[in-house]
Amino acid sequence: MATVTFKNDIVCNLAGNEVNVGDTAPVVTVVNSNPMLQDEQVGGEGKVQLVIAVPSLDTGVCDAETRRFNQEAANLEGVEVITVSMDLPFAAARWCGAAGIENIKVCSDFRNKDFGNAYGVLLADGPLAGVLARVIFVVGKDGKVAYKQVVPEITEEPNYEEAIEAAKAAANA
Repeated sequence: MATVTFKNDIVCNLAGNEVNVGDTAPVVTVVNSNPMLQDEQVGGEGKVQLVIAVPSLDTGVCDAETRRFNQEAANLEGVEVITVSMDLPFAAARWCGAAGIENIKVCSDFRNKDFGNAYGVLLADGPLAGVLARVIFVVGKDGKVAYKQVVPEITEEPNYEEAIEAAKAAANA
């Protein structure tokens, strides 16, 4: 079972089916915050997706990460950028409006935790049990995982440049 840490002290296990580079990306449905409550598909063939899992938009690190990817998405041609959290869609919509998020889809896995379980990024224990770990996937046009970044310490930001380059490479493949 994969793990991450919280505040460099608490080890948190990740639940679900671990998905790695080269694996077929599971096709799951999450709930979009704009348009409100519309189903959104993660995974599948035919398009490149940069999928960003975060614990909650209402934290400083998740806020900064989502804003950064929103800025980067403006220059990512041929890449659909989706952030997934456990936030309710109503709260996510309010946050997106206040943050000026326009270039990415912000979705929730609150209903059934399908994304967290299918991709193996659901925190199984610890103080944040039930939310998503900080993980980034790039799903290529062939429906396979082309890139995966698990941020080992949940309170730290990811390597943005590496994720963006992986998304660009997948879009140009």
